[in-house]
Amino acid sequence: MEWAIGLLLALPAPAALAVDDKRVAQAFAEQARYLAKEAQSYEHGEGVPRDQPYAARLYCESARLGDPEAMYSLGWMYANGRGVERNDAYANTLFAMAAFIGNTHAERMQRYTGDYTGAVPDCLHTPSEILQQRWPVEGLIARLSAERQAVARMLADLAPQYGIQPALALAIGLTESALNPEALSPKNAMGVMQLIPETALRFNVSRPYDPEQNIRGGLAYLRWLLAYFEGDIALAAAGYNAGEGAVDRHRGVPPYRETRAYVDRILRHVGQHRHPFDSAVVGPSRMLRSLRLAAQEDHET
Repeated sequence: MEWAIGLLLALPAPAALAVDDKRVAQAFAEQARYLAKEAQSYEHGEGVPRDQPYAARLYCESARLGDPEAMYSLGWMYANGRGVERNDAYANTLFAMAAFIGNTHAERMQRYTGDYTGAVPDCLHTPSEILQQRWPVEGLIARLSAERQAVARMLADLAPQYGIQPALALAIGLTESALNPEALSPKNAMGVMQLIPETALRFNVSRPYDPEQNIRGGLAYLRWLLAYFEGDIALAAAGYNAGEGAVDRHRGVPPYRETRAYVDRILRHVGQHRHPFDSAVVGPSRMLRSLRLAAQEDHET
């Protein structure tokens, strides 16, 4: 079974991190399960419009994070040409990987997909490219409760007024408060967009528990961050979570566990790293300029 061990060890950094840190392992396992459940919903149209290609993308990311059920489900999709072009070699590899870590269904399926070749889908090697299709916004809103649907719709409708794509706005709102207008964090972050008092004051939010006013304040701040970090979604998300000052000090995403997990979740949801921005809102961070100069000097030497 050395081939299966090699495949699993060849998965990207998150799987390797899990060996050294049980908490990290648990976090990645939870993320993998979450993605697999989302994939199942889109594969079968359970509470959302059926979207098998998107389901395959989600299954592949979950499989990359080590979930055996996702490996099996994606293998089944390749074996049957559902949402992806049929590929028995990919199916066999995915079944073999799932079987190696205990999935009995996958072990039985291997007999139908031919000899093992080691071929794997590209998505297992290129995690940053997995969710090139953005979150299906309408499907996401449709599966929420009636109360949360109203908040989500308001957020999605207001976002373009601030030059922000609805998928990014929803990713922030869901990650911050699960779209709860009454949310209050231990750090006094308030409402849907979890505005701390200083940010609320900065963006003229006088009634932070009013959903529309709170959302407008959060979108204004996100627009500012996108301009400040010149459309870099990872840096803008990190700034939203930890403050732009922390991003400047650390010359990138701060090394805080919470912030890095937050950024990773936002990137997975939006499926892209760049976002349009309005340079008239604010000048760029000086940190970006210094990073560019350093990169240029390294290139010239």
